[in-house]
Order: sequence, then C-alpha cells, then structure tokens
Amino acid sequence: DLALKELKRFGYTHVWYCGLLEHATITDYTVYGIRKDNPYIVKGLAGSPYAIKDYYDIDPDIAVDIPNRMSEFEKLMQRTHAHGLQVIMDFIPNHVAREYGSDVRPEEDLGINDDRTKSFSPTNDFYYIENEDFQMYNVEHIPPCIDISKVPKYTEKPARATGNDVFHSRPSMTDWFETIKLNYGIDNATGKNYFDPRPPLWDKIFRILSYWIDKGIDGFRCDM
Repeated sequence: DLALKELKRFGYTHVWYCGLLEHATITDYTVYGIRKDNPYIVKGLAGSPYAIKDYYDIDPDIAVDIPNRMSEFEKLMQRTHAHGLQVIMDFIPNHVAREYGSDVRPEEDLGINDDRTKSFSPTNDFYYIENEDFQMYNVEHIPPCIDISKVPKYTEKPARATGNDVFHSRPSMTDWFETIKLNYGIDNATGKNYFDPRPPLWDKIFRILSYWIDKGIDGFRCDM
C-alpha cells in the first residue's frame, strides 16, 4: 500500500502490471491441479511471460498462496483503485503457449474446433503446416538441472505456425518457438483478409477481455 500511495503522490494515474497471465513454465505446480509443461517448448526455468498458457488465470509464480492467486490479484486491484489509480493489464493477443489449455474455462480453449487439414481457414484459431510435424531438435534452452532423458518428446501433428510469423515446422532457437500464432482471419500466404463473417477467434478474445474487465481491469497494454 505504501508503494501505491507514493505512486499517487508522484502524480501517476495508472499502474501497469506485467506478467499477470498464466504462462508456460518448468516449475511443477501439479500439486495445485496445474498441468505440467514440456521443457522442450519452454524457455528456461521460469518460461516466457508471453507464452500464455491460460488467458483466464493468474500466473502461480506471482502468488503468495497459489490456490488463492485470483483472490490475491482481485485484492491488489481493489487496493490500487482505493489509492485512486487505475489498473493496466499486459495482454498478448498475437500468440499463446504451444500447450495452451484453460483450466478455468476449458470450454473456451483455442483450436478445439479447428480443421487441421487446412493450413488456413477463417474459422481456425491457429495456422497449420500441412503434412508436417513440429520439429524442435535443439535442447540448449533446457536448464542443466532437467534430466533430458526423462523428458517425453513433445509432439505436434500437424505443426502450427510459430508466434513470430514462422510458417514452417522447424523454428530456430532465436524464434519464439515456444509459442503458436493466432489466426484473426488473415491468410498469410495471400495477405487477404477474411473478416466477414467474423472469425470465431474475435469473439473468443472479446470474451477474454470482458472477463478481466468484469474483474476490475481498466485497460490493456497489448503486446503483439
């Protein structure tokens, strides 16, 4: 509360909270009912806060009491507002973790109704690499504390396009290999837009943003 009070005294109007959304990590939270991520597609131990694993949940890494992480965040928003400050959330609408899956809203999972036989369809949430499996042969990003021999190989059939516009099945170490690119109705091969009828992903993202607005978020900083 002291930090918030001082921010207000300095004349600030908004607080931008980063890394709030649950992202892929090597940290094992299975005891809390959180699915474990495959180290082959996680950068480092902590993972990237831009490889979103669940748009509807708070990241357990920033929680004091992990089972009550959402309640903790809601109280943080209340304290922020009580000091006359508005809350900005970091939001990543361009890509998600390769093993994205919402525990909070599984019915809103991405890609579950995709036609994976098509590299592009306006009704797909992801882009697909036809007839090719995802390939990630480098293991340099896996921390030495992880016994690679005990890590199951990650499989993705067919491969999906990587977050930084890599439209082939084998992203490099310098690519955002831990992410998959979202499809808002733009055919990457032709550059043509398919916005009418509205792609399903638009409505899914709208519902995600509405979920956080209903919790008290005042605005979003969108990272593409």
